[in-house]
Amino acid sequence: MQKWLMKNRNRLTAITGILIVLAFAAKWLFKSETAESGLLLAASLIGGFPIAASAWQALKVKVISIDLLVTLAILGSFVIQEFEESAIVAFLFFFGAYLEQKTLAKTRSAIKKLVEMVPETALRQTADGDFEEVDLDDLDEGDILLVKTGGKIPVDGEVVSGSGTANEASITGESMPLGKKPGDPVYAGTILENGTIRIKAEKVGDETTFGKIIELVEEAQDSKSQAERLIDRFSKYYTPVVLLLAIIVGLISQDLELAVTILVLGCPGALVIGVPVSNVAGIGNGAKQGILFKGSEVITKFSKVDTIMFDKTGTLTYGDPRVSQVKKYGQGQLAEQLLVSVEKESAHPLAKAITGYYEDLEAKEVEASQVLQGGGGIVAQVAGQQVLVGNRYLLDQYHVPVTKEMEKDMEELASAGNSLVLVAVNGQLELALGLKDEIRAGVKEDLAALKKLGVKNLLLLSGDNQKTVDLVAEELGLTEAYGQLLPEDKAEFVKKRQAAGEIVAFVGDGINDSPSLARADIGIAMGSGTDVAIETSNVVLMNGSFDRIPRALALAKATRRNMIENITIALAVVAVLLVSVLASSWMNMAIGMFVHEGSILVVILNAMRLLAYRSKLQKSRKLIENNFSQAAGPYTKGIESIQ
Repeated sequence: MQKWLMKNRNRLTAITGILIVLAFAAKWLFKSETAESGLLLAASLIGGFPIAASAWQALKVKVISIDLLVTLAILGSFVIQEFEESAIVAFLFFFGAYLEQKTLAKTRSAIKKLVEMVPETALRQTADGDFEEVDLDDLDEGDILLVKTGGKIPVDGEVVSGSGTANEASITGESMPLGKKPGDPVYAGTILENGTIRIKAEKVGDETTFGKIIELVEEAQDSKSQAERLIDRFSKYYTPVVLLLAIIVGLISQDLELAVTILVLGCPGALVIGVPVSNVAGIGNGAKQGILFKGSEVITKFSKVDTIMFDKTGTLTYGDPRVSQVKKYGQGQLAEQLLVSVEKESAHPLAKAITGYYEDLEAKEVEASQVLQGGGGIVAQVAGQQVLVGNRYLLDQYHVPVTKEMEKDMEELASAGNSLVLVAVNGQLELALGLKDEIRAGVKEDLAALKKLGVKNLLLLSGDNQKTVDLVAEELGLTEAYGQLLPEDKAEFVKKRQAAGEIVAFVGDGINDSPSLARADIGIAMGSGTDVAIETSNVVLMNGSFDRIPRALALAKATRRNMIENITIALAVVAVLLVSVLASSWMNMAIGMFVHEGSILVVILNAMRLLAYRSKLQKSRKLIENNFSQAAGPYTKGIESIQ
């Protein structure tokens, strides 16, 4: 019975409303009070029975719910033969529940749109080289799939042949298409806007980046914040208090209608729905922009952040350094070959820059290598030689002598803003490389935006040398900057600032900085949806764009502000209604219920504003982009005509 009632709740709402309209028509058009009473009684029974059933289910688990207050109000109206009141109360309560249902469905539209981005079938290559259409569930890793122009990419994988451009907005939040050629990665849920490609499946189903995003957003929207849990506890005790108040007022005044009216007007419906609908709308808005909040509790805490710490490489900078200078000592040429041999087996961000710089050198076989914990460097055996690759800390650990000339070279490289990579062979320093990484475009403006949003402290924590760190901090206007830090040192910084009463967010790449991301009140991963980034942080910026940080903070603050507005509206309406029913003669049950359900609609509409929320930073950047696009239009058309 309960399942049937829930399934047909909307139909029952419509029937109740139609019966009320017919009752008023019978009264005003046909002057039939008997027909009016009969129709209102039928509306009360049809509308009241499901509410009473819900109240009974709650009582079975020892919960005094809002449904019980409404049920008692309807029964009380029966006793005093106010069928008009009971019918309208039942309908408005039903209609309020309908609004809540539709609004939550609307605010969860981000998930629905995400799910729709994944195709139901894919074209898989058969043994004879042809392609057949198969269900997505039948795909396996290693399958070769064909995607044509306009098609949705069904898996995470790598392009093996063909070329085209893909819209990866569902993953990164950016609508600009990216070119795809053999060797490039592709992601499930993205669209091939033109071209034809064949891809090799690497991750399928729920294991894809897209699948993890959907799972993360669903979990976030289903989670409850501290404010929601507080309101749940409040409602648990508030409902019996209203029930007791109605009984006391009824006994003192001997006015059953007054007692019943208090039951109706005391329902905290807007209070119960106001907070979750704000959080769900905020999380949905973030998901559309490639900003993933891991739950409503994260939004609340992030909105209060007053200190943000940043890693340098890949966060404030592009993470794509280039070798700018090389200082050689002794066997420099041999050392370069040994360095390339070691770096070709390394996944460190600087390794790619070094191997690219020495792309013509042939690598020797690495007999053994050890990556030291905490970012200390690499110790390797290559062609019978011991090779150390790392920073000054590594040299000191292995007691490698450093002359004054070498010290001066290191100081010059650091002063020029270089990151240092030192290479020692058999206990002697042979090379000192300086590598530079460009600061991300727009970072300075984004940091200024964070200050305007109330962030007091902006800190740079890096494993790089102090002079390089100071140069970056000075250029960007950061509050404090600390260099030559190991990952555990960064985590200790976070701990100290938290102990001082600061609410700390840490921004990193989600891999080397995982201790700090986990330790911070809010860990923010700059990444392209990597598994590690999603697992270790509270907020994931899917495309690694730095301007998402002030956007995320502005959205978190707007969501929390919206939540407080809804709580205030709900409590104010209940207070005014209760005072009015006790202190005035004009307030009755029908008017009070109308105002009560109106307050639910108000908090819902207020929360839905978050779905279209855009920060001032976004608006100003959009304006600049539009102006640039309009200005560039004639030139673009001219170039196209020449081509």
